[in-house]
Amino acid sequence: MLFPEDLKYTNDHEWIRSEGDVAYIGITDYAQSELGEIVFVDVDTVDEMIGKGEVFGSIEAVKTVSDLMMPVSGEVLELNPALEDHPELVNNSPYEEGWIIKVKLSNLAEFDELMSVTEYKTFINK
Repeated sequence: MLFPEDLKYTNDHEWIRSEGDVAYIGITDYAQSELGEIVFVDVDTVDEMIGKGEVFGSIEAVKTVSDLMMPVSGEVLELNPALEDHPELVNNSPYEEGWIIKVKLSNLAEFDELMSVTEYKTFINK
């Protein structure tokens, strides 16, 4: 199971990678393994401001549908266009090709409040 050191993590199993005031968000390798085969990613919040802890979309696996929670406040700029035809990228490459949304951060301090890789591993007992 992969746990990149340069990311921050949430207790809802999202990861976030910041590049200045723009960030990429997806679900962790742990989350995708728990969900199983991803068959659809639904995000209808592009161009909307979403607050930290609010739902920005959902992810559908063969056996379940789960809400996607915003780890920080910001404007959803883009849904990963590759996921429309290839939602399995979330399973195969959760941190690279399988990112879900790109956002413009509205409160950079919220990023620092998220879990480090060490804290996240402890959280999931890995």
